[in-house]
Amino acid sequence: MGLALGYFDYYLIIINIVGFILFTFNTWLYSHTEDQQIDTILTIVSLLGGTLGIVLSIMAFDRKAVKGNMMSRVFVFCILAIQIVVVLVMKGNIKENITFAFWNFFDKYKILIVYLLIINFATLIAFGIDKINAVTHRSRIRIVTLLGLAFAGGSIGALLAMYFFRHKTKQDYFAVGVPLIIVMQIVVIFYLMNAKQL
Repeated sequence: MGLALGYFDYYLIIINIVGFILFTFNTWLYSHTEDQQIDTILTIVSLLGGTLGIVLSIMAFDRKAVKGNMMSRVFVFCILAIQIVVVLVMKGNIKENITFAFWNFFDKYKILIVYLLIINFATLIAFGIDKINAVTHRSRIRIVTLLGLAFAGGSIGALLAMYFFRHKTKQDYFAVGVPLIIVMQIVVIFYLMNAKQL
């Protein structure tokens, strides 16, 4: 029995090939020219469904995360997670009776609550340590580590720490990135609550 592909599947394949090629070309532009990047086009391609291709190109040709590309990385990975959920929903992998009862889901999977409490507390502490280190001019916690903690479930702790410690609120990859991570995590949890196999 062969795998039957529809128009939507072909669209996803094509837009992700386009995303891969454009991001690879953009990486070359960044290393060989000054102001010839195609970031706006990449954002549009990403929003149209080409994020998987962009992520594959990042993994193949541009793995080094630096301050200059951090916001685009956060954006692309969040949009990819949301688009995976959208594709799964469009493919019918969702219950007929959709629920918004988040508490019932967390009550059923109490270990998830414990995990989220621990990761958010750890993220809050990490941001606090980084703030102290910034003030005392000591070795800092890497941006990738702080964002990774937020992405791994500590986004609420990151947001609280940013405003409680007045730390990282001026960098877009935190000020915009952390709320975007929260939105992505809400979408993923909502899908997990309503997926057919759970």
